Amino acid sequence: MTSEEIKSAIWQMGAQARAASYALGKLSSEQKNAILLAMADALVARESEILEANAEDLAAAEAAGLTGAMIDRLRLTPARIAAMAQGIREVAALHDPVGEVLREWTRPNGLHIVKRRVPIGVIGIIFESRPNVTADAAVLCFKTGNATILRGGREAIHSNVAIARALQEGGTPAGLPPHSIQLIPFTDRESVRHMAEMDRYLDLIIPRGGAGLIETVVSLARMPVIKHYDGICHTYVDRAADQEMAIAIALNAKAQKPGVCNAMETLLIHRDIAAEFAPKIAAAMEEKGVELRGDPDFIRLSRSNRVVSATEQDWITEYLDLILTVGIVDDLDAAIDHINRHGSHHSDCIVTADTAAAERFLDEIDSAAVFWNASTRFSDGGEFGFGAEIGISTDKLHARGPMGLEELTSYKYRILGNGQVRG
Repeated sequence: MTSEEIKSAIWQMGAQARAASYALGKLSSEQKNAILLAMADALVARESEILEANAEDLAAAEAAGLTGAMIDRLRLTPARIAAMAQGIREVAALHDPVGEVLREWTRPNGLHIVKRRVPIGVIGIIFESRPNVTADAAVLCFKTGNATILRGGREAIHSNVAIARALQEGGTPAGLPPHSIQLIPFTDRESVRHMAEMDRYLDLIIPRGGAGLIETVVSLARMPVIKHYDGICHTYVDRAADQEMAIAIALNAKAQKPGVCNAMETLLIHRDIAAEFAPKIAAAMEEKGVELRGDPDFIRLSRSNRVVSATEQDWITEYLDLILTVGIVDDLDAAIDHINRHGSHHSDCIVTADTAAAERFLDEIDSAAVFWNASTRFSDGGEFGFGAEIGISTDKLHARGPMGLEELTSYKYRILGNGQVRG
């Protein structure tokens, strides 16, 4: 397709989405929930169709030489499709924030003002690799009365098309307005630019992917952007840590699912326990197949000849793989300074039995989610009780951290009078 043909198609989708958003605003919570349950059933009913589409994407990914972690992010299984459907049912069961009264008051002149939660309108979501994002993003936006235009990556195009079709066609008999969920069916890079310039129809755009994608969207966008930047997540093992707990948390944060944004990429160890703890964690990580890159002190104390020297780039790299950078720090102050300078303000953890140290860490680390004695892998909308999530924002406005239903709403003021005029 030519650039003009792509632009025309995307702008038509934008106009359709705007019309759908007005229709969505009229649906009651009960109607939306019934539609969501129909969507969930449609995903399960079309499992074989979705898996066939996913097999095409997996074959192309393997031929292109994608990493094992990237292929795992792309892969769908009957269990993963069932989990997507269950996530939709959980969203249906959640409280609908639309229509909530955030505040109301009466002015001395008798005007009654109500601040009420409303949908944002039309949301564009650009994402890479993970086809489950198609379902998660679409249903969260729908629950909050927003129309959605989705643009997935080339590597998951067949899976994404199949999932989006199942959601829209499955929800239609239950009352889903036409064009509520649209997926751009081509992957030309031009489509990103045309979406980002479509402020007439898109109220918000959310890029989920690598730094290059996010920087491109930010540079082009004519509407607000909520960024899902790198997950350079840290775990700091304090001198007062229970070391067995620290090993369990670190292993989970790194190795349980390394190809996701809330996986740990850097481990910091307090110098006072490093001689004892470094060889323990090195052995545990190597048993899980984790490649370790360390500073000179960790290399010396780990007693392992497999630890390689960390470069400056390693401290600011999101590996999304079984690779971990490890450093020894002098104290809590040094750990906080390192994380605030090298991290991505996503999710960071302290392991310690020292309450004062933990409170300082929780207060002073400038990240969207901070953990005390728990794996960063819990930085997730589902684990927070939000059902599915739209992403994890590393911004501070208007949403931060795992984005659930409330973060997909705005508000309006309703002013009730009885003839007041301003003098």
